[in-house]
Amino acid sequence: MFQFLQFALVRASMAIFTLLTVSLIVFTLMELVPGTCAERYLAFKNTQGSGISIEDIEAEERRLGLDRPFLVRWTSWVGNVFLRGEFGDSCILRVNINQLLGDKFAISAAICFASLILAYLIAIPVGIIAASSKSEWLNGSLRFVSYLGLAMPNFLLALMIMLIFTVLYGDSMTGLFSNAYRDAPWSWDKVVDFLSRAWLPVFILGWSATAFALQTVRALMLDENGKLYVTAARARGLYGRRLLWRYPARHALGPIINSLGFDLNRIFNELPIVALILTLTEAGSLLLEALARSNDQQLAGAIIFLLTATIVALNFVTDIALALIDPRVRKSVVGG
Repeated sequence: MFQFLQFALVRASMAIFTLLTVSLIVFTLMELVPGTCAERYLAFKNTQGSGISIEDIEAEERRLGLDRPFLVRWTSWVGNVFLRGEFGDSCILRVNINQLLGDKFAISAAICFASLILAYLIAIPVGIIAASSKSEWLNGSLRFVSYLGLAMPNFLLALMIMLIFTVLYGDSMTGLFSNAYRDAPWSWDKVVDFLSRAWLPVFILGWSATAFALQTVRALMLDENGKLYVTAARARGLYGRRLLWRYPARHALGPIINSLGFDLNRIFNELPIVALILTLTEAGSLLLEALARSNDQQLAGAIIFLLTATIVALNFVTDIALALIDPRVRKSVVGG
């Protein structure tokens, strides 16, 4: 028990240190963008017809605290993020980032997690069957499907599905809500409306994730099936499902669980393009807007930090789960 608590404490400390490091990197990148937040905001106002001067820029920098040293500003920012969950104001829109994001990041996270769960619910059993089956037809079919999933871009799949729905039903299925519920407060009817449309980005994002996970599970199972301990188990009389789940499948699932954070990050990386095509109003589309159009680094930094925090938290949970399943994981960190 003490060893497990020690392991959990070490992992928690590593997670906190990782978040602090990421916050420093994100804040540094925000600072390295040409022009201060005050200059970018006033330049934006200038495009709206407002004249600006050097005195206006200096006054705005003092108001935003940009005249303070870098480390003081980072400490203040990271303190607000960790202790209060506050990301400050958007550089361009001049709206509180927490209010601007609202439930958008939660919706993005839900879509990504649902895509990840869908991918693994399909890939794990199918990958195990593919690695254990002697059927050439089954293995060839699964390889074709997985290669197709890896080769076909998500945006192309989204365009194909939109075209099919438009031709057959007259609805392109864009957006996360229908017109009747787009601006309505949350209710059970709005949740049902959301689920009736959210399946599409979940399916599109889960398409390539399933193909990638399927290849991984199959490769790990083939590697485990060829090891001596499996041969020894067969020599002791273990066959079929009992052998499969007791030895190779159990050992192959460890790296799969450990890669959940990586797969979640890869799914979120694909979300902005899918969101652009499907006109989704969530954090992925906001990130694309902040980086490519408005150059709002404060908003982009907040979304990137929230994504990183989600991945770090998921990695921490998977480390604890692996430690509960396999004592060798604990010993690799704390020794003994």
